[in-house]
Amino acid sequence: GSPLPPEERRLRDKKHLDDITAARLPPLHHSPAKLLSLEESIAIQIQQKEAYEETQAKLAAQKLAERLNIKMLRFEPEGEASMQYREVRDED
Repeated sequence: GSPLPPEERRLRDKKHLDDITAARLPPLHHSPAKLLSLEESIAIQIQQKEAYEETQAKLAAQKLAERLNIKMLRFEPEGEASMQYREVRDED
C-alpha cells in the first residue's frame, strides 16, 4: 500500500485500537510532568512532609481526645434520686 499521511495513520491506528480493546487512557486533568531543579524538588518534599506531619499530629490529637473522653454522670447524694427513694419508703 501507499504510505498514508501521519494524520490518517493516527486515525487508522486509533480505530484499530478501539476495535481490539475497551481500555482507555484517563483524561489528563493535570499539566504534564515538569523538570525541577534539585533545590525546588527538596523544597517541595520538605513542604509536603511538614503538611503530612501536621495532619498526622491533628489526627493523633483527635484520637487521643476521643479516647480520653470521660463521661460525667449526674451524682446527687442528697438530690432527686434519694428523695424519690425516701418518698416511696415513707409510703410503705
